[in-house]
Amino acid sequence: MMKRQLHRMRQLAQTGSLGRTPETAEFLGEDLQQVEQRLEPAKRAAHNVHKRLQACLQGQSGADMDKRVKKLPLMALSTTMAESFKELDPDSSMGKALEMSCAIQNQLARILAEFEMTLERDVLQPLSKLSEEELPIILKHKKSLQKLVSDWNTLKSRLTQAAKNSGGGQGLGGGTGSYGHTATATKMETLKEEEEELKKRVETSKDEYLADLYHFATKEDTYANYFIHLMEIQADYHRKSLSSLDTALAELRENHSQADPSPLMTATALGVYGVPLETHLQNLGRDIALPIEACVMMLLSDGMKEEGLFRLAAGASVLKRLKQTMASDPCSLQEFCSDPHAVAGALKSYLRELPEPLMTFDLYDDWLKAASLKESGARLEALQQVCGRLPWESFNNLRYLLKFLARLAEEQEVNKMTPSNIAIVLGPNLLWPPEKEGDQAQLDAASVSSIQVVGVVEALIQKADTLFPGDINFNVSGLFSAPDSQDKVSHRPEAEELPTIAVATPGPAPPPAPAPAPAPAPASAPAPVSVATKERAESEVPPRPASPKVSRSPSEAATPTEDMARKSTGSLAAAVETASGRQALVVGKPSPYMFECITEHFSVDPARTLMVGDRLETDILFGHRCGMTTLLTLTGVSRLEEAQAYLASGQHDLVPHYYVESIADLMEGLED
Repeated sequence: MMKRQLHRMRQLAQTGSLGRTPETAEFLGEDLQQVEQRLEPAKRAAHNVHKRLQACLQGQSGADMDKRVKKLPLMALSTTMAESFKELDPDSSMGKALEMSCAIQNQLARILAEFEMTLERDVLQPLSKLSEEELPIILKHKKSLQKLVSDWNTLKSRLTQAAKNSGGGQGLGGGTGSYGHTATATKMETLKEEEEELKKRVETSKDEYLADLYHFATKEDTYANYFIHLMEIQADYHRKSLSSLDTALAELRENHSQADPSPLMTATALGVYGVPLETHLQNLGRDIALPIEACVMMLLSDGMKEEGLFRLAAGASVLKRLKQTMASDPCSLQEFCSDPHAVAGALKSYLRELPEPLMTFDLYDDWLKAASLKESGARLEALQQVCGRLPWESFNNLRYLLKFLARLAEEQEVNKMTPSNIAIVLGPNLLWPPEKEGDQAQLDAASVSSIQVVGVVEALIQKADTLFPGDINFNVSGLFSAPDSQDKVSHRPEAEELPTIAVATPGPAPPPAPAPAPAPAPASAPAPVSVATKERAESEVPPRPASPKVSRSPSEAATPTEDMARKSTGSLAAAVETASGRQALVVGKPSPYMFECITEHFSVDPARTLMVGDRLETDILFGHRCGMTTLLTLTGVSRLEEAQAYLASGQHDLVPHYYVESIADLMEGLED
């Protein structure tokens, strides 16, 4: 037994580095020996490539199309994009781009899933079969043949040895005589029979193995095609993906004007939008900026009765095209007259993109100081002095624009744009403070404005005819068609000044009265009515006195306390206090208790937090107490007059940093 194992080990040691053994080499020609040498490397190559290729798949192996697509990272990206663009304005360029990107990612995911399923069917499965079934069977046949040949050679050696022993006169059992010769003959006969049987089995195994080698040799080109087909599938996948992306990109560029503008367009645009006013006027030889005159003339023609002018946003693509036309061919603006909101947006955009506001950085503090004066005559005189200190270019263009805005306010019963409403949406585009290093970022967009700036612009619109007396020819350059009897504004009698901060409602302003403004109402003055009731009443009766909250003295307008809040809860809180024997702790606004809990658990930085509310005595006070920036929305309880009264009385904790007419305006302002 040990001799046989040693013989087997010697045979294995004689195996060549490429897998050849004496047992099989003697049956194979040179060509089949080369084929045999490729069996083991082919099996390893098929196995290793299959394993690595399987790891490249992103989808769920073996799943159908729908299940596979759901598991792909591209589909997760598409889903996230879908959720994101739903939160954006439908007219937003970013929203439209996200929506289209969502669709193309979905399409790319399906192309990828189709690619992976084809890869599994045409490459992975054949490679698996080759490495796990076809080649192992051939190698198994090879081992079987090697074993049979080895056993046959061993048996032949034993038979030869037995013949030698028989020739020496000694039996295999060591005995002598006739019995020994008989036993030896019997043993020899048995060995010969075994040797014949093994020889037949070797021949059968050899034929089977040779057939395997010939089969492998003829199919090698097929096996090579697995790898060629892999690259063909990949090429087809990338072609489909690239085609889808090219189509989507072309549509995106077309819809969102992402293609680079021509050099002429760029050069012209640089001379209109985003350049200093003085440079623009000097380059074009104008007195009034082109966008200001063009937009005013178009609005005088078709936009004066448009409700919500300057408030409603225009489509981003239309606005961009209008601005480009303004810069390249201002004589072709007629097509935009039918979209006054786009025209108003182009005017706002020009004012906002000026490097320095039309009312200048240098005079920022002077404007605020003049508008804050209480006495009407003194305020008017101070505003007139500041106007006189404007540079000539700014004075000319501001006079032109304010005359137009005053004309627009005359149509407030139709367009709902009172001087206050106009000031809210245009004020931050006419005047903003110079940026200083270290200042907290400001919400200085068109719809989010400080009370002081709005007060300045509102006063300028109300007093436009006094500050800038005389008629004005809006078609100053003669390039535009003048609207019928609307290109000039006559000097009108000075109307009684409205409050510095007016009620921010879309309803008409109270009619001017020759008498001075009414004195503050006593504490018994009627409470404010709803917006609808107020508008209806103003059309029937003279203006009401100011609300009690505005007219009461500073001592009466003291900061609300938690005791007042507790009393407002009524008998329920009192009953709980009586039953528990303990005083209730107010945790609602304006108590900072809840915000302290939030900052403790979530590490919120108050300096980077905006408190939005509609009530000065709770929401705004709460924001101040917690160290947050505050923003008042005028769709709720409090009004601008109240904030003005608190500001005048020195109760700054009840004055918001910013305010908007509607929370929707805040989103528009943040986008701008």
